[in-house]
Amino acid sequence: MKNGMALLIASLSLTLSAGCDDKTAGEKPPAADNTKVNERDRGGNAVTPMDQSNAPADLETTRRIRQALVADDTMSSEARNIKIITGGGAVVIRGPVRSQAERAAVESIARRMAGANRVELQIEVAPEH
Repeated sequence: MKNGMALLIASLSLTLSAGCDDKTAGEKPPAADNTKVNERDRGGNAVTPMDQSNAPADLETTRRIRQALVADDTMSSEARNIKIITGGGAVVIRGPVRSQAERAAVESIARRMAGANRVELQIEVAPEH
């Protein structure tokens, strides 16, 4: 019994250590550099979710856009979580999406829900990993 347990522990130890590369063991992947995005967002002209109006019509517009994005099964999680800020009937859409096609789809949904002349896009296409 003791020999079987020792063999099991040794086997598990070898299995776990086989997948580790000594050069990368314990190292964390490099953090994403969002410095430029963060600097832009701190600018005085940047619209943030805190600028969302509480007027019933603005809340309804935001809700309809978000609902349409979430209902679209072709959207990535980034597109479904994009920032939607509505104030005075004007909508700002901000954040990353995965492709130009997805950007166009988000734009189409936003314009359909809010009116073509009331949407400002601040969407970035995220670089592929």
